[in-house]
Amino acid sequence: MEATIQRKQTSFRLRTDLLEFMKEDAERQNRTLNNFLESLLLDYYYNEPNEVTKAAIEEAMNRKEYPEGEVYDSVEDLFKALDAE
Repeated sequence: MEATIQRKQTSFRLRTDLLEFMKEDAERQNRTLNNFLESLLLDYYYNEPNEVTKAAIEEAMNRKEYPEGEVYDSVEDLFKALDAE
């Protein structure tokens, strides 16, 4: 038996253009605005990257030199080049 998720009604102010973008996205996904926003918030707060991903992000952000002019035909070729470093 699943526990009931309790919800509390609330209100807040948003920019009208932002609200319209969100409504359009919710409609494209055939979801209510409430469900769409709740999903975004849940993803933001509960889908934290694992330690390996955090380390990779940190490494990428702090990399001093980036190869110039390299073009890869596939993701596999890119990973092979990265593994060779």
